[in-house]
Amino acid sequence: MTIKCIAIDDEPLALKQIAAYIDRTPDLELVAALNNAQDAYAILENKDVDLLFVDINMPKLSGMDFVKSLQQNVGIIFTTAYSEYAVEGFKVDAIDYLLKPIGYDQFITAVNKAKKRLNPPVDKEQVDGNDNYLFIKSEYKIVRIELNNIIYIEGMREYVRIHLINQKPVLTLLSFKKLMDKLPAKQFMRVHRSYIVNLNKITTIERMRIVFDDEVRIPVSDQYKGAFQKYIDEHFLM
Repeated sequence: MTIKCIAIDDEPLALKQIAAYIDRTPDLELVAALNNAQDAYAILENKDVDLLFVDINMPKLSGMDFVKSLQQNVGIIFTTAYSEYAVEGFKVDAIDYLLKPIGYDQFITAVNKAKKRLNPPVDKEQVDGNDNYLFIKSEYKIVRIELNNIIYIEGMREYVRIHLINQKPVLTLLSFKKLMDKLPAKQFMRVHRSYIVNLNKITTIERMRIVFDDEVRIPVSDQYKGAFQKYIDEHFLM
């Protein structure tokens, strides 16, 4: 699996170095190299990104405040010249912390940690079922989930959260790919790196955002927009 990356640093030489490391490393793809965190919001909204290399100490919007504001499911590796930020970095569940000047060996160590976090091993017996229901392992229990009760499924780094009608969400250690293999394609569609939706539960679409209620608005990313638009066209009446 190719890990798509964004590098963010207000220091040109540091940004150039991280971008070069990404280009040099197999299985990594540089989506963008940015000199400020604000520009990353639009990219994350419209493109699938797996991993961010973020400088902590930046003007206007610090890397720490930027990460705390993120809604997207994305891995974080902090880069900084100040060692005192390390503890704060791990409080926001960062994958790793790189102290400048950064050597390539340090970079690779952090990337290997990211690969384990972003692509966790999946228990083959973790999900089973048919076109009507699934059995899912959750919190040391096996839970039966009726497919018609699923509203949408949310990826949360190592975990998947299954949102249900009139029930608490079910949290499980499971990959999106494994789950998609078990879900009937006629009923479920992946519309974003972090979201799978139950097509039968969609009632409103606004500007390529699926609205399930006033608080849940799921974006359709560019990678999945074509398939979703085709589904809309097939069910649209003039």
